[in-house]
Amino acid sequence: MTPLVLLRRRALLIAALAAGPARALPPLTLRFPRDHGAHPALRTEWWYITGAVSSGGREFGFQVTFFRSRVDATQQMQSQFAARQLLFAHAAITDVEGRKLRHDQRIAREGFGVVSASGTDTAIRLRDWSLRREDGAYVAQVAGEEIGLQLRCAPTQPLLLQGRNGLSRKGPQEQQASYYYSEPQLAVTGTLRLPGRVLQAQGKAWMDHEWSDEVLHPDAQGWDWIGMNLDDGSALTAFRLRGRDGATLWDGGSFRARGGEPFNFGVGEVAFSAQRRWKSPLSQATYPVEWMVRTPADFYTVRAVIDDQELDSRASTGAIYWEGLAHLFDSNGKRVGQGYLEMTGYAQRLRL
Repeated sequence: MTPLVLLRRRALLIAALAAGPARALPPLTLRFPRDHGAHPALRTEWWYITGAVSSGGREFGFQVTFFRSRVDATQQMQSQFAARQLLFAHAAITDVEGRKLRHDQRIAREGFGVVSASGTDTAIRLRDWSLRREDGAYVAQVAGEEIGLQLRCAPTQPLLLQGRNGLSRKGPQEQQASYYYSEPQLAVTGTLRLPGRVLQAQGKAWMDHEWSDEVLHPDAQGWDWIGMNLDDGSALTAFRLRGRDGATLWDGGSFRARGGEPFNFGVGEVAFSAQRRWKSPLSQATYPVEWMVRTPADFYTVRAVIDDQELDSRASTGAIYWEGLAHLFDSNGKRVGQGYLEMTGYAQRLRL
């Protein structure tokens, strides 16, 4: 990557961070399909699909994430070159048997036919990467240097509104909140491309969509989060926001049994306790790769399928974070599901 490209990306990120004070989000009735689409009036938004698939007896994890960032400082500029909205995209495939994670990333400003994000339904495009809804299913297409994805993720259950009817608190102050819904237990079919081969795959996925003016408390360092599809059709979400001292600033989550209503966890009802750690040779950050997660639903163990699932996204969002496939065990030690574990703020403080 040339110094000019790095400087341009750094300038875009600095502009994206030049924002004034956030406001508290009002309670809303989320309406679909409109709220599947983009919300450009708010500063930060992401569409996030993770899953576990198999092909020929081999296990793989995947993630596809599109981030949108509103740049407040440029909203009144008249130039067509003004970066009013930035779009970032990350994609990764975890090859469990090969003990390797491969990933790629993209960044561009909205406009010029390069980037688009519909406000009426999920239809996001960043050059030759895209995520859209077709006949109710999410279709993800990624064409990276080492990896590629063409996956259809079809709902098998109703939407899961996180927090209070889709308004999810993320900190002790009211403005630290997001509109947030999930779609667990998505049925996945399609292809994965790895160096020298294309694999037919099928499995399960989890979709999150969040949008907000402010998620992180000023003292927050990062977060730990899990989204788990249980084998019996249940869905588990748990998260905590960490302060700079490593202590929990805020926590939450939900559990929904198959065919049941969601039960949202109250503050103080979720606890993450690190059981085993791994040090990255790339960033020198140390991540807990096995957790004991206490929730009102059960005490769970979350165990990474491979330790090295760190993503270096400094060429797009500027962050280094850990995002990977993990197995879920109940309090009796029985494997009951799998999904994704995300850990941010271990290599450096996360900025949104």
